[in-house]
Amino acid sequence: MADKDIVEKTLEAYSDVFADIVNVLLFDGSPVVREDELAAAAPRSHYKADGRLREQERDIVKWWKSGNVRLALYGVENQTEIDRDMPLRVIGYDGIAYRTQLLETKAAGETAKRYPVVTLVLYFGRNQWKHPKRLAECMDIPEELTVCFNDYKLNLFEIAYLEQEQVEKFQSDFRIVADYFVQMRKNHTYQPPGQTIRHVQEVLELMTVLTGDQRFEEAGNQPQGRSVTNMCEVLDRVEERGIQRGRQKGRQEGRKEGRQAALLESMRNLMKSLNLTAEQAMDALMIPQNERGEYRESLGGK
Repeated sequence: MADKDIVEKTLEAYSDVFADIVNVLLFDGSPVVREDELAAAAPRSHYKADGRLREQERDIVKWWKSGNVRLALYGVENQTEIDRDMPLRVIGYDGIAYRTQLLETKAAGETAKRYPVVTLVLYFGRNQWKHPKRLAECMDIPEELTVCFNDYKLNLFEIAYLEQEQVEKFQSDFRIVADYFVQMRKNHTYQPPGQTIRHVQEVLELMTVLTGDQRFEEAGNQPQGRSVTNMCEVLDRVEERGIQRGRQKGRQEGRKEGRQAALLESMRNLMKSLNLTAEQAMDALMIPQNERGEYRESLGGK
């Protein structure tokens, strides 16, 4: 599970990919956030519960900065399965980030500037997220409190349900990932684009983790003398690998059939020349018990 979590974060942690995700999903593709304005932030934070200091870790967190001034803190959380408690989790992440600002302000004095915290939840599942997307949907609120309850909504994006126009606005490798999920959801098949992959290994590892299909990573690992550069080449290698495995399986099955045919001939000769039963012939040839059923059927149950 730890390895899976690391792989899910690696591609999106690149600043070009992270900025692209934020710009498309929050700003409709406008280049509001530049990759050179992003800086890594500590994904771990601490809080007290039951009198003990506890730690929580976010998937990816980055500062959006102008020079040394922090403009915002962006977080990205990946989900492959639906979590009904996601609004509670996200408000917890954001709340601790605001609490940290409060402590920083006290330490630095009034000169410290505070900044907004924005969390994006990227959901890669096939089933639509028909579960809570707001804090209010996670609980039973007495009617008397509805006027004063402060709600909190998720910035949740169902990648497989993005519009094609949105997918085409991505400029980074994330477009390849999003395009795959949208195509598979709509068409149950995949027509690869010719887009050049910048972070090849990270894209293929992420595709493997998100789809469970090991062939993506295998296509990138094959020692072919050159690395793949786009998804067309990836699928070519997947197909070639499949053909090679098919041939190997065919050779193995051919050898097995040849061995079985030779043993059957030997059994028939023993049964005829020495008047043995099928069981006695198989004993003489030391045929394992778990293989004898096939031979009995070929010998007509003799």
